[in-house]
Amino acid sequence: MPSTHDAPSTPRARARAAFEADLLAAARARIADEGAAQLSLRAVARDLGVASSAIYRYVASRDALLTLLVVEAYDEVGEACERALADAAAAGRSSGERWVAIGRAFRAWAVGNRHSYALVYGTPVPGYVAPQDTVAHASRTWAAIGSVLVHAHAAGEITSAPPDARSAGLVEPGVLAMAAGLGDGSGALDDAELAALVVRSLTMFESLVGAVAAELFGHLAGVVTDRARAFDLTLASVAAGVGLPVALDG
Repeated sequence: MPSTHDAPSTPRARARAAFEADLLAAARARIADEGAAQLSLRAVARDLGVASSAIYRYVASRDALLTLLVVEAYDEVGEACERALADAAAAGRSSGERWVAIGRAFRAWAVGNRHSYALVYGTPVPGYVAPQDTVAHASRTWAAIGSVLVHAHAAGEITSAPPDARSAGLVEPGVLAMAAGLGDGSGALDDAELAALVVRSLTMFESLVGAVAAELFGHLAGVVTDRARAFDLTLASVAAGVGLPVALDG
């Protein structure tokens, strides 16, 4: 499907793009009503007022439609986090403040797109296996977090002990190769430092996903009086755990 940045140039292409947008919107509505596990092309076709055979001109299967929704969700949240990071960097914010900006952007997207969040970060859809080409989309948010740590290391902002030897061999080589290209100054990292930063970035990412899930799935009901402030404190605590100081405003 074309990206939102590539405007269709012909009437036929515009008509196709419009139908594809309607298709995704109908699929999202079905997931919101019934859950991703119940999604069917026949039901989506009925909602669009077309024959189910018409849907197959755009997607080959229910799983292919799910993949489009998964990619869309990952790109939306990844773009939100990247934009927050870029804005914080342009404003000269510290690495800790950049992490908070990413976390807040992630939470804001999740709160506004609960069902998309549940699709990619919630319970897996039985029988559905995301194809390998979704990995790059899924990695965007983690890469933003990793960039913060790489910048923090280069700027001397990480306060904790040197890399833990237990990080060695823990991360897949492909992930380390991806991490080697993050941010400025990553070329100055040796293998042990890079592995340690990757593990720390995964800790931050996992904590971010878990904190948002706890809120969206009702685990904070009757627990905290201000969920946004509680979330910020979680961000600060997680950052402290990986040696990144955070001073929260307000």
